Amino acid sequence: MKSLRFIIPLGLFGLLVFFLFRGLSLDPKEVPSPLINKPAPQFALTRLDDAGTTVKRDDMLGKVWMLNVWASWCVACREEHPLLVEFSKSKALPIIGLNYKDQRPDGMGWLQQFGNPYDLSIFDQNGRVGIDFGVYGVPETFIIDKKGVIRMKHIGPLTPEVIAKRIQPLLKELNA
Repeated sequence: MKSLRFIIPLGLFGLLVFFLFRGLSLDPKEVPSPLINKPAPQFALTRLDDAGTTVKRDDMLGKVWMLNVWASWCVACREEHPLLVEFSKSKALPIIGLNYKDQRPDGMGWLQQFGNPYDLSIFDQNGRVGIDFGVYGVPETFIIDKKGVIRMKHIGPLTPEVIAKRIQPLLKELNA
C-alpha cells in the first residue's frame, strides 16, 4: 500500500512530462483542421467587384484551386500580399480571394493599391462563409481539389517555404 503512494504520483508525473515534451515538438502554426479531406463548405457569395454576380463553391468543381482569406484591415495580409501577387503570375492554379468581414469599397481600394493576385474575389461581409471554413483569423489559405475537397489549410501569411514545400508538391499530386 505504501508503494502505491509513490507509484501513482510518479506515474502521473511521467505522463505529464510525456505530454509536455509532445507539445514542445508540435508546430504552433499548424492547427489541425477537421475539414481536411472533407468537402469544402457550400457557399454562394457575390463578387467583390460586382455585387450583381454570385459565385458558388460548385463553380470551381473540376479545378484544383486556392481560397485565400484576406481583409483590407489585416496587417498580416499586407505581409503576405507581395508573395501572393508574385505566385499568381505562375498561373499554377486559380486563386480565389475571400474578402472577410470587410467593406466592399475598402477591399476594392486595397486591391487597387497593392495589386490583385486573385482570379476573382468574393465578398463575405458578415463572415459566415469564413466561419463555415473554420477561419481563426486572416490570412488563411486553403487548397481545394477538383472534387471540392479541402486538402490543405495554412494559417497565417504564406511564405516562400510554404509555397515551395507544401503547396507546389500538393499541386503536382492533385493535378497528376
